Parts: sequence; C-alpha cells; structure tokens
Amino acid sequence: QVQLVESGGGLVQPGGSLRLSCASSGLTFEYYTIAWFRQAPGKEREGVASIDGRYGRTYYRDSVKGRFTVSVDNARNMVFLQMNSLTADDAALYFCAAGAQVRVFFYEPEYEYWGRGTQVAVSS
Repeated sequence: QVQLVESGGGLVQPGGSLRLSCASSGLTFEYYTIAWFRQAPGKEREGVASIDGRYGRTYYRDSVKGRFTVSVDNARNMVFLQMNSLTADDAALYFCAAGAQVRVFFYEPEYEYWGRGTQVAVSS
C-alpha cells in the first residue's frame, strides 16, 4: 500500500522560510513525477512545484519562482520543498502527490497518489 507523508509545516513570520518533506512507503520517487500542491481556505487547490524523480527537471508556478526550490533525494526516497521569503499568500495546506505518467504539470488527475498535507501558516 502506497503512502505519502508530508512534514515540516508550521507557523512562520512573513519573509521567513520553511522546508517541507515528503516521504513515501511503497513507492520509489525515482520513477515518478512528484508535485507539491497547496490549498488555502476558500480557494481551489493549485500546483506549486514539480520534479521529475529520475532526471530532476523542475517546474514552478510563477508566483513561487525564485523563492521555492523542489528537490529529490533518491537515496533516501524523499522529496523536499524549500520555501523562502514566505508571504501571507503562501499560507495553505501543502500536499505532495506522485504520478507515473504526468504529461501536463499540475493536472491533478494524472497524480495517482496523494498525501494528507502539512499546514503552512504565515503570520506576524
């Protein structure tokens, strides 16, 4: 049974940083595209960053480019999202998701496996 488990969320001040982690059991990230999505209260879920588990190619939504970095550690089978210069607009529940045949970045139906999320709050 595949499980994705996110961690690393919390409360941070504007301008601060957090590093989210996604660990998997039953799934090897190297063979998947892994993406981070987020959902703020009253808003639709949106893709934030994705990475090809084997080749490391990345893709970001415009609003996080230059601030967020997604990475994969295949030796540990973990994916990370380093988030810097956080603003109130970044506050959300963050999910990691994995898809074996992702053709369109952030197209949710192409991601077979989802974690339950980790909460990120940004407030002074």
